[in-house]
Order: sequence, then C-alpha cells, then structure tokens
Amino acid sequence: MIRRARIGVLVPPGNPTVEPELYRMAPPDVSLHFARLQAPASDGPPGGAGGMEERTRAYREGLDGPAQALGEVRPALVVLAHTASSYALGWGHEQPLVDRVASLCRAPALLAAQAVRAALHHLGVTRLALGTPYPESISRQGRAYWEAAGFQIVGYHRLAGVADIYTESEERAAELARRADAPAAQAVLISGTGLPTVGMLERLERELGKPVISSNQACLWRALRLAGVGEPVTGFGRLLREA
Repeated sequence: MIRRARIGVLVPPGNPTVEPELYRMAPPDVSLHFARLQAPASDGPPGGAGGMEERTRAYREGLDGPAQALGEVRPALVVLAHTASSYALGWGHEQPLVDRVASLCRAPALLAAQAVRAALHHLGVTRLALGTPYPESISRQGRAYWEAAGFQIVGYHRLAGVADIYTESEERAAELARRADAPAAQAVLISGTGLPTVGMLERLERELGKPVISSNQACLWRALRLAGVGEPVTGFGRLLREA
C-alpha cells in the first residue's frame, strides 16, 4: 500500500493512550510514527499529580534526542502530543517550542493545544465547556489558556481523585464531560492526551447534543488536514466525521 502521509508524534514516556487512540482513528493509508520524550525518574506513577509540572518542563528540555530520531522517518509533520505543555507556557508563548520541534524534526510542527484551538475555530465555537483530569494548578493554567485564547468558559469541571491519569477509563472521561457541560456551551473539550476518550465521543455527542472534542481526536484531525488528507473519518465524533 502506498502511504499518502507519514505523521510523527512525540509522546510523554509513560503515556499508554496516544498510540492506540491515533491508530484506531487514522485512515488506513496514513502511517503513524512515534518517539517518546524523556523525563527524570520519579517516585510516583508516570501520570500522577505529584511532579507533573516538573515532568512537563523536563519534556521540553529533553526534546533533542527523541525529536531528531523521529525526523529520520521524514514525516509530513510532527505533533507534540502533550496538551499541558501549552498550558505551562501560556497563550501566545508557544511559538519558540513549535519552531524548536520543527527544526529538530526537519518538518512542520504542531502542538496539541494548537490542534484543539484549530478544531474549535473550525466548528465555530466561542462558548466552551472545559473538562480536565489534571491537578488543580495545571487545570487553572488550562482554563487561563483557553480564556486568553478568546474562548468564554461557560462550563468547567476538574476530575477528582485522579491518582494516575494513565489508569483512568473512558467512562470516567465521559462523566467528566457530562459534569463540565453547560447549556450555554457550544462544545465540550476533554483536555489531556493521556485520558482515554475516543471510544465514547459519538455517544457523548448524541447525549449532549453538541460536539465533544478530545486532545487526541483534535491532534489527528489537524495533522491529517495539514498533511493534505481530507476525507471524513467516521465513528469518532463530528470533528472527524465532517472533515
């Protein structure tokens, strides 16, 4: 089979969610290629709340080796699949990171939050419900990011009792979306590439009557568009279905 596009993806080292979700959604003639970011050893679980801000900083500092290696497959573009990296930097301060990834990989680069933002604009969303699985400090950064990006946060919920984001379930993600939703919201965003989401997006959209966006879904949608792959992908929400 001739591949129309190669998409590179940089993934946090303990994240078990990005690869299977992107493989599940991707068209058959698009190939996905992954490299894992580097992070210092931690006493807690890789997706635990403790030390998450330090790990996020370490991912940026340890980009060189994984990004250069990923560039060897000559991808059409590279996605940094870690939404909280943008939250930590803040709205309007991401371009140096984008430029660095692009230079290391020798390919155009895309951050997860940039993909989400493009998806929301594509859907005409200005009033947003936001659900996050992060500790309070990073959740505050996320809300501030989307407000600074020009979205009105009309619904918000932080998932309680998250000991390790990488052991959470789709049902917990669905409950997060339900609790974040508000009547005024035009869409619900479930933030976080480590939280399993894609198997319940269609069901949630029928239930809530509006688009439901997840970080991984938006990453794939935007990567496909930037790579020139534009046909609809069914089964994973309106964003990909109406591409």
